[in-house]
Amino acid sequence: MQNRPVVRAATFGFFIAKKWRGLTALAILASAVAGCRREPAPAVRQDRAQVAEVAAPQYPASAFPSPDRPVASIVSPKWDDEGARDRVREADTVMALLGITSGMGVADIGAGSGYYSVRLSPRVGPAGRVYAEDIMPEYLRALEKRVATGKLSNVQTVLGKADHPRLPPASIDRALLVHMYHEIQQPYALMYNLFPSLRSGAMVGVVDVDRPTRSHGTPPAQLRCEMSATGFRQIAFHALRVGYLAVFTPVTRSAPDDVRKALARPGFKPDQCQ
Repeated sequence: MQNRPVVRAATFGFFIAKKWRGLTALAILASAVAGCRREPAPAVRQDRAQVAEVAAPQYPASAFPSPDRPVASIVSPKWDDEGARDRVREADTVMALLGITSGMGVADIGAGSGYYSVRLSPRVGPAGRVYAEDIMPEYLRALEKRVATGKLSNVQTVLGKADHPRLPPASIDRALLVHMYHEIQQPYALMYNLFPSLRSGAMVGVVDVDRPTRSHGTPPAQLRCEMSATGFRQIAFHALRVGYLAVFTPVTRSAPDDVRKALARPGFKPDQCQ
């Protein structure tokens, strides 16, 4: 009889210890699981949301009219010798005319060999970002090596599509399309899908030469017409030592039906605008 309290106490102590070990193990397991859930999950959700927002256009390219002109083929990642372009101060002049300054987000659409991208990098500085976009994977691979060699940490390459630049939303203060507008297969779809990436006060600069698109140029009046159909208004035009710079600002994002209505306006022709 005298041993029963001791036995009961020992049994009770063993039960408590066993229960405590079980609860501790469960707590440790729950903490580990919670920790796993807390840290990676938001990043995964954010990445998926961003990809979905950038990668999924509202309309397929086929919903937009095709340009009423020849589309030049892509033949080279560069337009001319970089030394020759620097001697006429092409990049410096264009960047100054567009008011590109430190901290801006700039898209080099159709970046090719990266002539503008590498010169934009010091211009926008560490607080800025250059999106070097192209639809040719081999061009981007070569450009990525150039960016790595030059340690241009503010330059990000982007593999776009013929109808979609695939740029982050509200990330662009200035967009450049240099000697490549005449190569765009779906200009109306491309400009429609560029619209959400433009910040308030953004400008789009098109550099080209005044000759037919089949000859790798774009007549300025034709460019103005097509851009107006996509909801962009020309606000400036500058003659360069070689070619021109036409500057546009976004006004209204033009869906396929809006583009068709613009193209059907009386007096609207591929080579003139009213």
